[in-house]
Amino acid sequence: MSETVIRVDHLSKLYQLGTIGTGSLRQDLQHWWTTRIRKRELPFFQDPNLAHLNPDQSYLWALKEVSFEVKQGEVWGIVGRNGSGKSTLLKIISRIIRPTRGAVHGIGRLSSLLEVGAGFQPELTGRENIYLSGYILGMNRREIKACFDEIVEFSGLGTFIDTPVKRYSSGMYVRLAFAVAAHLDTDILIADEVLAVGDADFQKKSLLKMKEFARQEGKTILFVSHNLQAVSHLCQQGLWLQNGQVMEAGPIGQVLHRYGSFEMINQLYRTWPRPEAAPGCDWVRIKSLEIFPNAPEPDRPIDVRTPLAFRFQLWVMEDRLKLLVGVQLLTRDGTCVFDLLSGFQEYRHGLLRGECVIPGNFLNDGSYFLSFIVYRDNYETYYKHEGGLSFEVEDYRDESFQFSGKWAGAIRPRFPIRMMQEEIIEVVS
Repeated sequence: MSETVIRVDHLSKLYQLGTIGTGSLRQDLQHWWTTRIRKRELPFFQDPNLAHLNPDQSYLWALKEVSFEVKQGEVWGIVGRNGSGKSTLLKIISRIIRPTRGAVHGIGRLSSLLEVGAGFQPELTGRENIYLSGYILGMNRREIKACFDEIVEFSGLGTFIDTPVKRYSSGMYVRLAFAVAAHLDTDILIADEVLAVGDADFQKKSLLKMKEFARQEGKTILFVSHNLQAVSHLCQQGLWLQNGQVMEAGPIGQVLHRYGSFEMINQLYRTWPRPEAAPGCDWVRIKSLEIFPNAPEPDRPIDVRTPLAFRFQLWVMEDRLKLLVGVQLLTRDGTCVFDLLSGFQEYRHGLLRGECVIPGNFLNDGSYFLSFIVYRDNYETYYKHEGGLSFEVEDYRDESFQFSGKWAGAIRPRFPIRMMQEEIIEVVS
């Protein structure tokens, strides 16, 4: 039986909102005297009874009574909404912050990838930053030198390795940073959204690198991501956090199914009235996203026969901007059904509209998320709006189909199957 390498026991973390410090001059002075002069641990927020809390202050339980065990060699995916406590949990396990209650027990060498590129210095070259970042992540000079060529090859930045990183694009910067982090020699790897760096090809390469690490004997991974497809492919076990509490823990398929069922609602239309309040970046903002069901009756539910028009409006914030638009449709467990690309084209400053149609008799019944992505100039610089819209497709079968079980597959096209009877000619000997 595999050894337990991480055990989280009734872990809780309480934060005080609205103020810096403890909230009173007396407690701030006691904090300074205890930690700086007497060199003792801070008692604030460490009392299990929390009797000292100020009733006039606001508090937030980022984690509350979280417990689970990780065996050696397991890959765990941690999912949940923004603010559910995922990053707080990883920071406590990584010994970056301390819990209010509970404890974490671990065995083995642990490395954390909580912020790709932390510690990079813009004035230094890529070569110098590989050594600097390696030291920060716990590698020694001999280890960095041994894998230096692999790091450079993995990043694909050999031509620019002696260029100061301040001249790198954002995509080049994070590719080099992840390349360093991906070559750590460790027993337990903790990763928070590290597969969201670089372009699509580099993300695939990064996922393969994580899988390669996971296949090594005795290696353990805790992985946080909003990319449910990557979580599904990489992980065997899962943990779903909601408002700091464990909602589900167990096999990854079971966890993603429950999480997807909880999150899924019919969200067919979203709009933002002003660019400054809209999602996007400096060069593009989303004005509206809409899924329009082309059904004979307006109130009829979406079923497998229903054509769906996806329409969008964008504010192009710069003139003569070369853009490509992508539309990704994903199932509830994160499997990508299709990934449509428009092709690069130059657009003026102003409002841009677009539309694509998903024909009827194409999708199977089930729950779907639609993500929207805009690339600029090349495939390295982009903005992605994940899970912006969602919808449920209901089943429908006419009298010609007597089969009543679950129809297999993510799609359900009605391609004709031609049947021809061949005449058998007997040969008389």
